[in-house]
Amino acid sequence: MSLSDPAAAMRPRRVFMLGATGTIGRATVRALVARGHEVVCFVRSRSDAVTIPGATVRTGDVTDPVSLARDGFRGEHFDAIVSCMASRTGVPRDAQAIDYQAHVNVLNAVRDAGVTQFVLLSAICVQKPLLAFQKAKLAFEAQLMTAGLTYSIVRPTAFFKSLSGQVARVRQGRPYLVFGDGRLTACKPISDADLGDYLAGCLDDESRWNRVLPIGGPGPAIAPIEQAEHLFALLGRKPTIRRVPVALLDVIIGGLDIAKRLVPSLADKAELARIGRYYATESMLVLNPSTGGYDADATPSTGSETLFDYYARLIRGEAEAERGDHAVF
Repeated sequence: MSLSDPAAAMRPRRVFMLGATGTIGRATVRALVARGHEVVCFVRSRSDAVTIPGATVRTGDVTDPVSLARDGFRGEHFDAIVSCMASRTGVPRDAQAIDYQAHVNVLNAVRDAGVTQFVLLSAICVQKPLLAFQKAKLAFEAQLMTAGLTYSIVRPTAFFKSLSGQVARVRQGRPYLVFGDGRLTACKPISDADLGDYLAGCLDDESRWNRVLPIGGPGPAIAPIEQAEHLFALLGRKPTIRRVPVALLDVIIGGLDIAKRLVPSLADKAELARIGRYYATESMLVLNPSTGGYDADATPSTGSETLFDYYARLIRGEAEAERGDHAVF
């Protein structure tokens, strides 16, 4: 029975899951399990205390091909790989090790495991690659496309957790920070649950096979100034907004680039500053090749939860912002 056969597409699969301990990874595992798939999660050894309901957890080192084969695949058959794995910081060393090489290690191992399908969580920002992690992701995307597997490369827009860092400071009475006039960028934020459901659906939805899939959450694109206004409205307070000039980031980057010549360890801080500037000035929407501009109308949407629904749940104490290394502020 071929993968293109509808009966094969809908059958439960044995899935090898990477990046399962992050918020999006956990949401994806839940969605896979809900669909009846058998999920084996391969996580870092220092995550051995992690339990993921409905899934089997194995520990090892995805950057080590020997550990990947011995501790992960264990000579067993798997139908599909789903990866939500990403470098934690995006600095060049981490990006090369995780966004590129660790995924290459997995790709090299899949044939022995009988894998025929690969669902990859990437990022919409790779369409304008100026940063090390974006180039690393694109390099692996290119390898995956030519590997002979059925693939789905999912490029989501901004995550709720990336846009929730200022909720606490605003509740403490501090101003909301925006770059420029607060309208330099826009995005269609997507929740972990909606993205996890979309990723899991790639196994069965033939229209998502062998495609690059930009995806955002429901509703219109929103700018940072609109995020601020809605947050203050939810709190029942008059907006207090502080505008930060983008030039300040340029000064910081320039200073770190000079300083890293004397103190090489500052190179990572310079890259992190460049990442911050990118997100302060580039929209997380589909880039229209005809106009060269970002196009909200061309950015597909999925799911039901909006960013402002999430803000309301945070304020009511019904959700917790797990920001980690995804924080913008």
